[in-house]
Amino acid sequence: MWFIIISSLLLIASFLPYLPLSHWFYRFFEFAKIQIFLLQLSLLISSYILLYNFSILILSLQFLTSLSIIIHAVILFKYTNLNKSIKKEQCGSSSQMITIISANVYQDNKQYDSFLKLIQKYDPDIILTMESDEKWEKSLEILEVNYKYTVKVSQNNTYGMHLYSKLKIVDHSVHYFVADDLPSIEAKITTEDNYNFTFFAVHPPPPSPTEEENAKERDGELLSIAKKIKKNADTCVVLGDFNNVAWAKSSILFRKTSETIDGRIGRGFISTFHTKYWFLRFPIALIFHTPDVFVDDLKSLEYFGSDHFPIYAKFFINKKTAKQEHLVHELESKEHDIVQEIIQEGINEKSENRD
Repeated sequence: MWFIIISSLLLIASFLPYLPLSHWFYRFFEFAKIQIFLLQLSLLISSYILLYNFSILILSLQFLTSLSIIIHAVILFKYTNLNKSIKKEQCGSSSQMITIISANVYQDNKQYDSFLKLIQKYDPDIILTMESDEKWEKSLEILEVNYKYTVKVSQNNTYGMHLYSKLKIVDHSVHYFVADDLPSIEAKITTEDNYNFTFFAVHPPPPSPTEEENAKERDGELLSIAKKIKKNADTCVVLGDFNNVAWAKSSILFRKTSETIDGRIGRGFISTFHTKYWFLRFPIALIFHTPDVFVDDLKSLEYFGSDHFPIYAKFFINKKTAKQEHLVHELESKEHDIVQEIIQEGINEKSENRD
């Protein structure tokens, strides 16, 4: 009986994300694909060890569970270290290495010194903070001694955002694509060896019982940014707390709309949220980039008091190779209308939770 109940629940949990529903309840199981895969695998093995009588119902559930495990494994495999990402060495036509730390600092976190020590230890070229309000901005003023280029968007609704850069920011814009209290940053950056690229910082709201009831604003925001990237048609890196997983339909549409590459492929899951619950930890800090950007390193860093682990990215630019072009996928003809519909739904959605 225990196998029938648990296997049925896990099969339902595996199926729910495929329903075209944006309510947080259905999206949660999209986040938990890794956990569901591990639970189903453990359950299936346990059933062969502990069960003695195999009825038609149990055999059917074992078959369906096996099928579900295979589907999960196929989707998740590309994000494991077993699927080797493209490696390319720097050469004369490459930029210097560029390093970024992206951190959701958790607005109520007061461990400012811990974060500053983290920055001092890794000494990145660019720092992105999310959930940073006026208190965080004040506490991080010391960074401006070395990070002379800044974009500051202080907000008290957990959607503040700050960008600090040693590299020259030649131009920047703060966008509010779906709501006037949800910023994203677009910064035009020039390296010391005169390579130019656009950096997008993103932090849309999550579908959650404690935040937004559905994923409409999140998905509309992300796809609006994707269209902007496609329109810019230049070297680009997108990084931040996407509040989404890379295998979600909206993430796939983001990648195809922007014609970028998922920088997580072949680098492990790199789960960043929640820092306190190891089994309920999800890989929601994502990175996408154009094919002339080569990611050399991508990893999470140590705890500094937030509910998110920070992400460290190291990459270089090489505009004279087509080695990654085959990884770029475009929207199918029917998907253009879907993207526009999702964006409009995001714009029309009105939050009842943000101040």
